Amino acid sequence: MHTTSPHQPRTAGAFAQQLSSTPRGARLARLLVAERLTAWKVSPGVAERAVQITAELAANAVFHGRVRGRDFRVTLTRTSGSGGVRIEVTDARGERLPTTPPCPEEPSAEAESGRGLLLVEALADRWGVEPYPPGGKTVWAEIEPTHSVRRPVLERASL
Repeated sequence: MHTTSPHQPRTAGAFAQQLSSTPRGARLARLLVAERLTAWKVSPGVAERAVQITAELAANAVFHGRVRGRDFRVTLTRTSGSGGVRIEVTDARGERLPTTPPCPEEPSAEAESGRGLLLVEALADRWGVEPYPPGGKTVWAEIEPTHSVRRPVLERASL
């Protein structure tokens, strides 16, 4: 007897790792995602963008989403057939949500931060944020192999 199950997107692979909310944890997230994408033989264009997005989202989780004593989690899913990937970074600060789309104001030349989500916006096909109860959030990004990198439009205020 054959039974059917509800249709769900097929995944060709999944990876998840909980990491310390430290700069070292963010670096390790990037390295682990790079290793997993190499093992999955993901196209270089997709892998390169996924590693950069992971670096930005993990850094944001460490610097903006950190709660003392709480880790962050990185999840990577490869979709079957398309060769695309989904990156999710979950942190403990649900009250601090990124703006979607990111603020179009260009950071000053001296600013050491403020460009990460602009990079995610440019590199991902889609990205967003979802609550992660009871008090966290998940920022996710999806990449397809047919994507071309977009340059975000930054408007400067007229003087």
